[in-house]
Amino acid sequence: MRIKTIKIKNFRSYKDEVEIEFGDLTAFVGKNDIGKSTVLEALDIFFNDGKGVIKLDKDDVNKQSLTNGDTETVFSVCFEELPTAIVIDSTNQTTLQAEYLLNSSHQLEIIKKYTNGGKERIFVKANHPTHSACKDLLQKKNTELQKIIKDGAITCSNQTINAVMRGSIWQHFSNDLQLSEIEIDVTKGDTKSIWDKLQTYLPLYSLFQSDRKNSDGDDEVQDPLKEAVKQILSDATLKSKFDEIATEVKSKLQDVATRTLAKIQEMNPEVASSLNPVIPATESLKWTDVFKNVSIAGDENIPINKRGSGVKRLILLNFFRAEAERRKTQENIPSIIYSIEEPETSQHTEHQRKLIKAFLDLSNTANTQVIITTHSAALVKELEFQHLRLVKSNSGAKIIENVLPNSLPYPSLNEVNFLAFSEITEEYHNELYGYIELESEMGNYRGGKATMAYNRLKKDGVTIVTENVILTDYIRHQIHHPENTNNTRYTFSQLNDSINLMRAFLQTLTQ
Repeated sequence: MRIKTIKIKNFRSYKDEVEIEFGDLTAFVGKNDIGKSTVLEALDIFFNDGKGVIKLDKDDVNKQSLTNGDTETVFSVCFEELPTAIVIDSTNQTTLQAEYLLNSSHQLEIIKKYTNGGKERIFVKANHPTHSACKDLLQKKNTELQKIIKDGAITCSNQTINAVMRGSIWQHFSNDLQLSEIEIDVTKGDTKSIWDKLQTYLPLYSLFQSDRKNSDGDDEVQDPLKEAVKQILSDATLKSKFDEIATEVKSKLQDVATRTLAKIQEMNPEVASSLNPVIPATESLKWTDVFKNVSIAGDENIPINKRGSGVKRLILLNFFRAEAERRKTQENIPSIIYSIEEPETSQHTEHQRKLIKAFLDLSNTANTQVIITTHSAALVKELEFQHLRLVKSNSGAKIIENVLPNSLPYPSLNEVNFLAFSEITEEYHNELYGYIELESEMGNYRGGKATMAYNRLKKDGVTIVTENVILTDYIRHQIHHPENTNNTRYTFSQLNDSINLMRAFLQTLTQ
């Protein structure tokens, strides 16, 4: 399964419900503290139930909503590429579609609700039968389903399998199911088994935070292999094997000690009686000490925690990837989502390009999605516009939108900066102006626009001629003739307006 969308409501700065669409690789861009990381953290809470990186608490409830008495945080995730068969009753296979567990868009929609940052309640939003005679079948026991079949004289091929009985009942009422999107609570009663089974099909979600520790004292920076040893040795199967080894060694040591004391007894009973073998208890053995010298070091044996911050973060990032893949394989999880905040942090521009290429390649592999946040225009330039999600705030309301296709017919870093980071620059203004001139469209662009007075300085440097020009020409003249100080300097707002006017005009040329 893969994420199609998430809806976030009443979580931190997200007061009203906001819906966000995901692809194979999704990059969130926008200003600082605008809510990019909040999306990644909402997903961590949703997938990892507070056992991941982020723990939900009452302070995560949107403050404005809290003032209005609304304490319920809601995450709703829609999935596509669903399993062809699932098991929700014992070992009997069925399908999500056959059980009417898909929403009206044929997606699996799982909703998690938290009151005041507390325990979750889980629902499946489904286009489900609501006819009084055949609703709530998922909550009914085997005997209850058999009674419905008997009372309704419904044909059923096998009354020992709940899925078969439900299908027979729904088929019997197929002309009047009264399908409607409802929320089915899957955390109480008999429906709890539905959630127990469904969650085994969900992707593994792994979050790498931008402020992840990388100090000398951090375990993973000291050496990720040492951290890996702890995680590997925590495996229950390995623990069992180590216990077997320890027990066998202890038994043999005890045998050697007993035979040795017996021989001492023959020679000197008094000394023998004062001796006892001391063998540590199996549970007190520290197996991590056996592997304490594992390491990753450079060619000159320089330890990781003494390398530059960029190298340390690069190693940690790839340790994170390797660990996520290990968990996916070990826990037999069908798909994986890598979620990475600001991968460009402490990285040289060339490393940034390599990182984004690696993420693109990763996102193109089966059962894999990649989600990132970034402030790097160089990194964004390596992406397609379809990958980008621009996070904005309008009067406190969150807006997350796809970035519009470029107005210029060639890759433009100025345009990427403008679209992704709202960067208003004279360079981008010049680039748009120059392209309109190149296309011989300046006359059409000027047509019908309001004009303003511009005091042009002649070549003699003294004579001033007043002309009426449109805003874009007014700004263009000031950029190219800074020596002329006979005009009021244009404002940042005017520069923004002029850029947007030129962008809108160029987009009409391609329609």
